[in-house]
Amino acid sequence: MNKDLLLIDGSFGEGGGQILRTSLALSAILKRPVVIERIRAGRDPSGLRPQHLRTVEALAQVTAAETEGVRLGSERILFSPGKTVAGEYSFDVGTAGSVTLLLQGLLPPLCFAQGLSKLRLTGGTHVPWSPPYHYFSEILVPTLGRMGIVLRTKLLRWGWYPKGGGIVDVEIEPTSGLKPIHLTERGKVKRIFGLSASSNLPSHVVSRQKDRAAKRLEKELGLYVEIETNDQAPALGAGSFLFLGVETEGGLAGFSSLGEKGKPAERVADEGIDSLKTYLFSEGALDPNLSDQIVLFMALAEGASSFSVSRMTEHLLTNLWVVSQFLDVRITKSRGEGGSGRVDLVSRGF
Repeated sequence: MNKDLLLIDGSFGEGGGQILRTSLALSAILKRPVVIERIRAGRDPSGLRPQHLRTVEALAQVTAAETEGVRLGSERILFSPGKTVAGEYSFDVGTAGSVTLLLQGLLPPLCFAQGLSKLRLTGGTHVPWSPPYHYFSEILVPTLGRMGIVLRTKLLRWGWYPKGGGIVDVEIEPTSGLKPIHLTERGKVKRIFGLSASSNLPSHVVSRQKDRAAKRLEKELGLYVEIETNDQAPALGAGSFLFLGVETEGGLAGFSSLGEKGKPAERVADEGIDSLKTYLFSEGALDPNLSDQIVLFMALAEGASSFSVSRMTEHLLTNLWVVSQFLDVRITKSRGEGGSGRVDLVSRGF
């Protein structure tokens, strides 16, 4: 293993928390110490926020890492990991901090630990600016399964903004290596499925979200959608949510929207449908969120992987840069029409 200290500029590209999470995950897997500086330098406020602080602390716990500068607002940290230890862990992200963003840091190293890991995560499960739990369970988990990662997840309690308090259990089977994956051809749409859910709100919110989404899909696209409903999702707070998944011959894509005070249920549905339509009318097998999240795993899989995506985002380009700082990878990017693109990645593994 290369023990040389690696310096990562946390302000590069998109300059957000994803640089931190990807860098820490790869540092843990490679057992390579890293200094991340200028963390979220362009954000207001800059530096580590509570969500990011919990990620560093959790990874430090599972890897027995030595750290410096790990405090609220810090723009520079040192993370020097030891061995990643499988086991049972419980982490509270705090209020509505996203459990799925915490998983972006914890999941990769625990996949390569020597044994089964069980996580209980408390925080936000369906909150703004992060993948909702159902995107993780319905889109990311089965896609990673194609690469050889075995995960089991269970949502015990929903966590809405601002109260949070959601509870998610995740079991992570150890893997000795990942298989390369090719997700370049979308193919035909096999089915569209979904969920309309709410907590501590009138039941008509769920039915209005479902009806609006189903009617628009049928009228505008001639597509039928199977939308389940849950108007009694257990939670400490109140909230509503619409999730739409697309299964194609080439893979999976997911789209969602969240309710908020004063926002009509029909508008919640419209946001989800508009995102889905943008994907269907564009080129690319993956949705932008999946491309962001799968890059790290592709870089760890020895051999050639590739994907096409409906929209090349700054998040994606930044994550590609981060993995190239840690691993011996050859990355080729090409852009298509309407912001779509393709990424080919050849890795020597780790």
